[in-house]
Order: sequence, then C-alpha cells, then structure tokens
Amino acid sequence: MNKDNLIKKWLNDELSPAEKEQFEQGEDFQFYKAIVDGAKQFKASNHSDPMSFTDFKSAYDSQKTEAKTQSWHKPLLRIASILVIALGLYFSFFYNNLTHIETLASQKTTIELPDHSQVILNAGSQIEYRKKNWESNRSINLNGEAYFKVAKGKTFDVITPQGTVTVVGTAFNVNQRLDFFEVRCFEGIVQVTSGEHTKTLVAGDTFRVLNDDLLLDEMTDEEPQWINNKTTFKAIPFKAVIAEMERQYDIKIIVENVNTERLFTGGFMHNHIENALLSITEPMGLHYKINTSNAVVIHGDKK
Repeated sequence: MNKDNLIKKWLNDELSPAEKEQFEQGEDFQFYKAIVDGAKQFKASNHSDPMSFTDFKSAYDSQKTEAKTQSWHKPLLRIASILVIALGLYFSFFYNNLTHIETLASQKTTIELPDHSQVILNAGSQIEYRKKNWESNRSINLNGEAYFKVAKGKTFDVITPQGTVTVVGTAFNVNQRLDFFEVRCFEGIVQVTSGEHTKTLVAGDTFRVLNDDLLLDEMTDEEPQWINNKTTFKAIPFKAVIAEMERQYDIKIIVENVNTERLFTGGFMHNHIENALLSITEPMGLHYKINTSNAVVIHGDKK
C-alpha cells in the first residue's frame, strides 16, 4: 500500500494491525503524530468546513518543502511550524466531520442516529451532527423543525439559535423559526434553556417563546401532527401560518390588506392546497386567489 493510502487510513483510524505497525515504523510518523497531538489540545469549533486528504497532504508537502530551506536545528522554529499546522488541522480536520442533512420545501425525511435514536425532519429544515465521534460529542444543531425519538438511556443536546434542549431517552418536538421557538414533550423528561428561561418539561408540556415572551402550556397529542401531514397552530401570528404553508406546499404567498400579526388557531392538511387555503382564510374572514401553480394571493376586504 502506498504512503498516501496509509495516511488516509491512519487519519480515519482504519489501519489493520499490520498496516499500523508498518506506518508507525515510517520515517515521518513522529512528525505526523506531533501535528495530531498538537491539534488535540484545542477545543472543537462548530462552524468550519470538512478537510479532505488533499488539504492534509498539501499542508504536509508545504511543510516538507519549507524544511529544505529553513534551519530545523532551531527548536523554536520547529515548534512554531508544528503549531501552525496543528491550528490548520484544528479548524479543518478533527472537528469538522459534520453530517449535514437538509429538507426542501414540501419534503420530510427520517434519519437514524448512530445510537439508533430517530429524527424526523420537517420541510425546510436542517440538522448537523458529528457521526464519527458521536459517543463523545452527542449534540445536534437544528434549524427548523424536527421530532426526536431518543433511544432509552441515551442523552444528547439539540442546539438551536434560540435555545438548547437536553434530553434523556424521550420523545419531543422542537420548532425554531425566526422569532418563534417551541418545544413539546411527548414522553420522558426534557430540559429547555432559552435566554434567561430554563424549564423542565414532562410528557404533555409545551414550552414556547414568541417575540421573547415565554408561554407554558399543556397538550394531549401523542405525537406532532405534522408527521401525519397536518400542521396545527395555537394562538400563533398569521405570518407564521403563511410561512409554514409556503414550506409545506412549495408556494409563494402574497398578502394584501391582511394583519399578519393577528393570532391564528387552527390548522391545515398537506395533501390538498385549496382545502388548506380555505382552512386558514375562512376562520380569519380572508379570501385567496391562486394566480399560478406556485403563487397565491391572500387578501382581506378592501377599505
């Protein structure tokens, strides 16, 4: 096996015992190890891009070329060079093996995590997590909405721009959209932190932050209705209802003479656009018109 393939397998911890022995006897092994050990001293970053083997090899080749023109007998110079490469690895290799999953408008998907926990991702949503080192970094970054069914005895954090949810073996729903953040607990116990608010939820509890105002509520549902193609709302600004319909039907909605801050309670199905439009306009005394296949106008009475 050539050196490049050995390095790739070593970086991914895929060497067989015989290959590992061969690799560790190589003349450059201590140099590789020094770089790796240096990078491990840094704390992981959540916001950088994955590093390819090509990037690693380029950094190594660059360092070897520089070695021909520098005085490597100077200890401080060698230490500085190792730290530079270690920083590069820190930002681009060790902590960036992210798995990124994103749904488009009108699309849902189900993901199984390494511990067999399950995530159902709603339309227009995305998650990121580190699959390779999941056991040591059990956290998920979420933008949008997802329903989590966590394996018994397992714990991890769901991190959103508006709050963090910490769970142990439970089922819960997280919805994070702009100035709206909601967590509903269907089973077990969930701890939620958003800004200055920290609450522990049990089955049937709802935690909602809307425009920085906290509301605690109760529910009787056994699972979120959107996974069965129905979206429901309780005292939610109409603009959030419109945004959700746009995600579920992949359409553009234009409003005319409509107070989009007015609160809406109700819901709509995901399988028939005209019935869905009736469901959200009639209770509000509004009207709609479908202009094209993906453009809708919702309007009130003109004054």
